[in-house]
Amino acid sequence: MIEMSRLLAPRLAYFAGVARTEHVTRAAQEMGVPQSTLSRAMVRLEQDLGVDLFARRGRTVSLTPAGRTFLGSVERALAEVRRAAEEVRADADPATGKVAFGFLHTMGAETVPGLLHAFRAGHPRVRFSLVQNYGEAMLERLRAGELDLCLTSPVPDAPDLVARRLDEQKLRLVVPADHRLASRRRIRLAEAADETFVTLEPGYGMRRITDDLCAEAGFRPRIAFEGEEAETLRGLVAAGLGVALLPPPAVPRPGVVELTVTTPRAVREIGVAWLAGHPDTPPVAAFKQFLLSRRGNLLARVRGRAGSRRGTGRAGAGRAGAGRAG
Repeated sequence: MIEMSRLLAPRLAYFAGVARTEHVTRAAQEMGVPQSTLSRAMVRLEQDLGVDLFARRGRTVSLTPAGRTFLGSVERALAEVRRAAEEVRADADPATGKVAFGFLHTMGAETVPGLLHAFRAGHPRVRFSLVQNYGEAMLERLRAGELDLCLTSPVPDAPDLVARRLDEQKLRLVVPADHRLASRRRIRLAEAADETFVTLEPGYGMRRITDDLCAEAGFRPRIAFEGEEAETLRGLVAAGLGVALLPPPAVPRPGVVELTVTTPRAVREIGVAWLAGHPDTPPVAAFKQFLLSRRGNLLARVRGRAGSRRGTGRAGAGRAGAGRAG
């Protein structure tokens, strides 16, 4: 079937042109090809199919029943090819093209909307296909060609990817408002060695960072709950079910206190990644350059609005939160 498709594909437009005009000379003139080339192509097409598509009377032709059946499918196939060509040209248009952009759920509340707002000030008609996911899942979609760019953490180090560090985000130890450590402003992570932790599931970037920081502090965290969303973890902390290492929230969460970790240095690096050797369309190139220009300033809005350190009171297990952390 693959070989037959290869044989037939170059001749389908010729066939549709002859079928439309029912005249070989006229079709050749309209398509700008020699009449002899067109005639030979139709003969070869019939030979390959093993079916007569035309009844011939000199240079005038008419479709056989088999030819009419074949024409319907050919016209649908050619229309689909035209639609696909128009779509990819539109996606690559510098002014109105499309960017497939992935990012961590924890960046969806403020960081990404702010970035898109700033970018579209200079590119108001560029379209975006937005994907929120955890880091490894986004890298898989990047490799599959489903994403052009993604913001992720940790910054990947892989031979098939190009990644650039853009910013870093301080992590906090989140404890219940009535916790023994809640009166503190700062803490060494080793002081939480005997605490029960709530964390993201294995495979998430924040889980890997949590495990690594605890190991650096000299202990292995005792984990009671594993989840998929940072704000759900804050709800579990507010309910007194453990403590958590998390990036700052977009909006302060009642019922918890967020402590600065002094030792070890508790940060997560945020970077942009793309597939190595993958050519960029103009809109993707423009947005990539925009992101790189924000190096060191990517999270400015979140830093400015992270809110007060202390919650306003005890909360229950809480709502399912604003997003999944990478």
